[in-house]
Amino acid sequence: MNDALHRRGIRSFVVRAGRMTAAQERAWTELWPRYGVETGDTPLDLPAIFGRHAPLTLEIGFGNGESLVSLAATHPERDFLGLEVHRPGVGHLMLRAEELGLTNVRAVCRDAVEVLQQCIAPRSLDEVLLYFPDPWPKKRHHKRRIVQPEFVALVASRLRDGGTFRMATDWQPYSEHMLEVASGCAQLHNASRDGGFVPRPESRPVTRFERRGQRLGHGVWDLAFTRLPT
Repeated sequence: MNDALHRRGIRSFVVRAGRMTAAQERAWTELWPRYGVETGDTPLDLPAIFGRHAPLTLEIGFGNGESLVSLAATHPERDFLGLEVHRPGVGHLMLRAEELGLTNVRAVCRDAVEVLQQCIAPRSLDEVLLYFPDPWPKKRHHKRRIVQPEFVALVASRLRDGGTFRMATDWQPYSEHMLEVASGCAQLHNASRDGGFVPRPESRPVTRFERRGQRLGHGVWDLAFTRLPT
């Protein structure tokens, strides 16, 4: 599975240029030791990172971190690990976490596929969130979409039995692709009663991407798949 992911060149991000504010620069200097997680090629000791054993949610591509911070503030009984390669976004998350005094959120600044492969042990996550990933709408670019069979199988392998993989998009063709791919994963079961999409979960904060989609008149499609017991 790992070889297939590398061969296809699947990545969780597109490199974006961005200038950090002075506050975000300060966050990287002063707050990274508190909220940042350095990774290598071995699994992380997640309970040691958070200093406790608690249900763990991982968000792939958290953008500016507002959604993840909101979840962490609302659910202090859970721990949240965010993956994002956009350094200004990571800086913003750390500033908000400091402002709110959060102790249950951490960030990794690295490609999510590499982190899942090398740094997250099998069956160590209770929930994985993938909200509004790049839909790559042009047909010739569909192979760049992160939601591919190999990636979904990788996510499933990192979930505990009964853990949940949640996705959302405002691009209907991509939602149909997500549904087809995730439905084809033998380790996952669609939480929708009719085998389709699920209602927007109350726990999911409205992201800036969702607001943008709403302004453009786009719908939003949510999916939820649970890890089957082995």
